[in-house]
Amino acid sequence: MASVAAVFRRNSLADASSIFARNRAHGLIDLSVGADPSGRTRRDKVAEAGSLRVRLPDPSGLDCEAVILNTAGGIAGGDDFTISVAAAAQSRLTVTTAAAEKVYRAMDTASRVAVRLSIAAGASLRWLPQETILFDGAKLNRSIEVDVVDESALLLVESTIFGRSAMGETVRGGELADRWRIRRNGTLVFADTLRLSGDISALLARPAAGAGATAFATVVVAPAEESLAATMRECLDRCSCECGVSAWNGIAVVRLCAGDAALLRRDLISVLRQLGGPLPRLWMS
Repeated sequence: MASVAAVFRRNSLADASSIFARNRAHGLIDLSVGADPSGRTRRDKVAEAGSLRVRLPDPSGLDCEAVILNTAGGIAGGDDFTISVAAAAQSRLTVTTAAAEKVYRAMDTASRVAVRLSIAAGASLRWLPQETILFDGAKLNRSIEVDVVDESALLLVESTIFGRSAMGETVRGGELADRWRIRRNGTLVFADTLRLSGDISALLARPAAGAGATAFATVVVAPAEESLAATMRECLDRCSCECGVSAWNGIAVVRLCAGDAALLRRDLISVLRQLGGPLPRLWMS
């Protein structure tokens, strides 16, 4: 029979989990944009809930820029966020974040971030958030689902940092499940899943994994041909971090990894400039 002390500890842990569960952050953004008769992109619908907000500064040109803010100040275990963005025909939208998103230590339950992007014919959507930083003990389950058609354009970027090397931080434990799916005309054309669990620093130290890298970025461009990949290889030859590009099935994918977040950001900016289009103003501040 369990001792009184053991029962007390078990009940205390259950009470703590229950308290934390009731205080987890939840957020929702549902944004859609369209092109007006003059060709300018304007918001059609903006819905917000919980700790997520989206702001659309007045554009100086035809394009529109949306800035996502998390008023919770970061992501903790059990937090749940959903972001849905739709670009209607002929619209041009860039989505970014106000700052790097920080994922803090989780007691038990992983945090969840679900992103859904939809791009109509003739539309362009550039998903350019700033870095996601995972601290020691962080647990993140992220999914990105994208629907495109033959005549739409996508630029998708995500950067993930495991601890801040400048602060001497090391991610000894944690979990990351990162699932990306892109469908063209309803058919799956790109599937990518990354899973890391346990001593992440040890996993990334393996030569076949990260060879000591702690900062990663993936760039997806669609539509794209092999000619774009050839052009990007010339750009990547000038980068300092480990990087490569592939093109197949009308999609180009650039991957970069580095041992330092600042180095990764510098090379990523070079890649994005090579691909064309202005960078979000917040990236340069």
